[in-house]
Amino acid sequence: MARWGMVIDLDKCVGCQACSLACKAENNVPHGSPYEQKRHQDMYWHKVIAATEGEYPAVNTQIIPMPCMHCEHPPCVTVCPAKATFKREDGIVMQNFRRCIGCRYCMVACPYGARNFNFKTQESEEYQRPDLPPDLDLGFASHIGPWPYPHRTRGVVEKCTYCFHRIDQALERGWEIGSKIDGEDGVLPACVEACPTEARYFGDLDDPDSAVSRLLASRTYMELREEMGTDPQTRYLPR
Repeated sequence: MARWGMVIDLDKCVGCQACSLACKAENNVPHGSPYEQKRHQDMYWHKVIAATEGEYPAVNTQIIPMPCMHCEHPPCVTVCPAKATFKREDGIVMQNFRRCIGCRYCMVACPYGARNFNFKTQESEEYQRPDLPPDLDLGFASHIGPWPYPHRTRGVVEKCTYCFHRIDQALERGWEIGSKIDGEDGVLPACVEACPTEARYFGDLDDPDSAVSRLLASRTYMELREEMGTDPQTRYLPR
């Protein structure tokens, strides 16, 4: 069984937020109006934050993309009273929308702010659901309403899933998964595929020949909030 992980090279990241837009399109994440954004009711499964250090005028700004960390020891799984969030054997932390009761304990427990509360209904105009043929390529979830999450509705917590539907489809069809440094790319999460500077790599952390394993073995990497002991599978190559 693979153990999926992602590596983000902060030297290459320019903060364009193409990853965030690709994530919203692929997973049909509802957008929010300016009024809702002021009320903190906007939803992004993938964020790009600007971390600053130092004092004016010697201020250094660091652009840090923030998908779900898919921790090896996820605190969100421990605190959920309904067992709605769980960790798959391949390391992806998932959300069961049928079981979620919207208590948001997982949002409080997550030290990375990677979870969002859904204030929208599936009938809302925030979801784009045009009529399309049933044989549409499953790789583009944004065109089929809340697929591949058929029970997403108002009052549940949502999060990044490494585009698990792409991974599962690739495994079923025997396709290559992950990005390799030599340029031979297989099936990738939407954020990795959309990155214009190729700052992201995705693959099997247990495979020594995968792009992520080779990068982590050849360069010094960092984990966000390492002191929390969550052992995140999304790691960064610092500037």
